[in-house]
Amino acid sequence: MSPEKWRNHLVLLLFCTISSASGAFFGVNIGTDMSNMPPAKDVVAILKSYQITHVRLFDADRHMLNALANTGIQVMVGVTNQEVLGIGQTPSLAAAWVNKNVAAYIPGINITAIAVGSEVLSTIPHAAPILVPAMNNIHRALVASNLNFQVKVSSPQSMDIIPKSFPPSTATFNSSWNSTMYQFLQFLKNTKSFYMLNAYPYYGYINGNGIFPIDYALFRPIPTSKQIVDSNTLLHYNSMFDAMVDAAYYSMDALNFSGIPIVVTETGWPSLGGANERDATVQNAETYNGNLFRRVLNDSGTPRQPATPISTYIYELFNEDKRPGPISEKNWGMFFPNGTTVYSLPMSTSELTGDSSGSGLFCVAKPDVDSSALKSGLDWACGQGSANCSALQAGQPCFQPNNIQSHSSYAYNDYFHRMQSAGGTCDFGGTATTTSVDPSHGSCIFMGSSRSNSSGPFMPPAAPGPFIPGKSGLKLQFSGLTYMVLTVLLAIIQL
Repeated sequence: MSPEKWRNHLVLLLFCTISSASGAFFGVNIGTDMSNMPPAKDVVAILKSYQITHVRLFDADRHMLNALANTGIQVMVGVTNQEVLGIGQTPSLAAAWVNKNVAAYIPGINITAIAVGSEVLSTIPHAAPILVPAMNNIHRALVASNLNFQVKVSSPQSMDIIPKSFPPSTATFNSSWNSTMYQFLQFLKNTKSFYMLNAYPYYGYINGNGIFPIDYALFRPIPTSKQIVDSNTLLHYNSMFDAMVDAAYYSMDALNFSGIPIVVTETGWPSLGGANERDATVQNAETYNGNLFRRVLNDSGTPRQPATPISTYIYELFNEDKRPGPISEKNWGMFFPNGTTVYSLPMSTSELTGDSSGSGLFCVAKPDVDSSALKSGLDWACGQGSANCSALQAGQPCFQPNNIQSHSSYAYNDYFHRMQSAGGTCDFGGTATTTSVDPSHGSCIFMGSSRSNSSGPFMPPAAPGPFIPGKSGLKLQFSGLTYMVLTVLLAIIQL
């Protein structure tokens, strides 16, 4: 290998070593089934302006790949469903595909994953026996190109292959796919890859016959009387999204597989629907995606896997007017083809986490409310609700007075100010109320207070995250050995 190629590989290794300790990321799907697809360079300009660090392409379009060169954006390319059969049956086709669509673009383009097909088991079930062979052939081609450590291989699966997803603890894959799923999961385990899940609470809600409230699907707070609990594990689920992810984890458990992380490759909410699609609205789409951003960037896991963040790709960047089906199918995008937004979007991570409700109004815990109810509200706000509760830790400004009333008020108010513009309310199961009296005290400053010097705590922009979420997913830590290795790599790169 030439010195220049060695240097390129070392740069990639150094980048991967650092980024692998990052938390969850959010990315976006880029579909092209539209009448007037913008030029690739304009698409990339949108990605940059919104600090989107991960994209998924449904194919390996050369125009889009060339436009993504030298941007640092991590790219997932796709083997189309039409290509799966040939690649699964003929290893040489897999090698040619990898050489043309992956190896030819690295290192200039940061390709980190290949999605082999899309929902193959539920959309083209006759191809099921060839899915894992296709993945194996692609992986072997990557090994031959010395790219298997940088580029992971998997295949997105829909929730349809899990016939009964609630309660999550009883979820299993459709038994007719057991043989295929066993081979599929064994491949992911052997190659240290991840499970790609397409999870749509929109469909879970509209097909649920009124069993679940819409707030549950939209990440909104749920009153205590309506909380969703898995009766087998007693785990509380504050969102349908989390329950769907855990259903996939439990389904893997049922086949005796663990330790395979999940990346949600598709999720979203349509902004427009037909006469019988009344929940496909701009307001609901804005609420879902806004709350989803906050949930992902909170770096928390699910009730079943609390230490494993859920990296997620929004479906999708643009409305696709040529997609078949009902009106809602054409309206999942965050942008119109001309680059204007379908609804209000945060321009950066700081907008996702900052104060959006103005000063002078505060959300506090009601007096004389049962402490267990306050504890439930506090746990939700600091967890699923994405409130910043760091000031409540021992030794921090708002730890004292150390009682449930004071701590709940701080957490409720932080959530309220962050989430009001996305539909967040001051309710918490009837345990909260609004007041114009500033509850700040001493050095403990409540968000919205005139004593605050800023609109909210600073949060850094989303950094490019790894494709396989780390089990901690919280902080970057270096051991002495890691530091020494990085020092050596930097020295070599500078040669």
